[in-house]
Amino acid sequence: MPGRVAGKVAIVSGGANGMGAAEAAMLAREGAKVCIMDVREDLAAPVVERIRDAGGEVIFVQGDVTSEDDWKRVIAETVEAFGKLTILVNNAGIGARLYDPESVEDWHHVMDVNMTSVFIGTKLAVKEMIKAGGGAIVNIASIASFIAEGGNPVYGASKSAVWNYTKQAAVLYAKNNIRVNSVHPGFMPRMIQRNNEVVDPSEIAFAEKLKWVPMGRIGTVDEIAYGVLFLASDEASYITGTELMIDGGFTAM
Repeated sequence: MPGRVAGKVAIVSGGANGMGAAEAAMLAREGAKVCIMDVREDLAAPVVERIRDAGGEVIFVQGDVTSEDDWKRVIAETVEAFGKLTILVNNAGIGARLYDPESVEDWHHVMDVNMTSVFIGTKLAVKEMIKAGGGAIVNIASIASFIAEGGNPVYGASKSAVWNYTKQAAVLYAKNNIRVNSVHPGFMPRMIQRNNEVVDPSEIAFAEKLKWVPMGRIGTVDEIAYGVLFLASDEASYITGTELMIDGGFTAM
């Protein structure tokens, strides 16, 4: 039985761990050929291995999402390997908790990773999607696009920009049969580093935040990946310029 994105070719930025790894694996499982773009080859290797062991087609291309030259190279290698590009998941991003909210340097860094990368990736991917006859772009934003969750002005501003850019790009590229939508995760397990090892997400305390989540729990990376899969698939063929909240009802409060 063909998968939900069979015959499609996807790039997932920040696909070496967390939500990105889940998105890449699910797209591959459902028939897409996938390129994982990330700066961390060491984290990407086991993800690539798992996808291939499951019968998926995947490559890894190392790249910094803030670099236009890296984006050009990643897209070129993807098209060379798989013949086209029809799906882009702008997943790469960083939080702002470890950054100084009053530092101009930190502001630019967070904005570059969270927003400028989306702009660069989109404008370059669109050129290949037009050649392929159309495509779908899914931008990973956040509930922080709409609310001051945790009081992170730099992070919130970057994710609000992703949300608005998604709508603007959706209108701009609709004539090219390219759909652009955003996914807004709620409270998710955070993959963090401690002594160069990935910490089990269950070690991270969410008790206070969960008081405000109607469903009473944090989300899972697969729940985000299912949303990405839907928006990337032809099942969402008349959906563009919209936002998908995957937050357990938090923003409905």
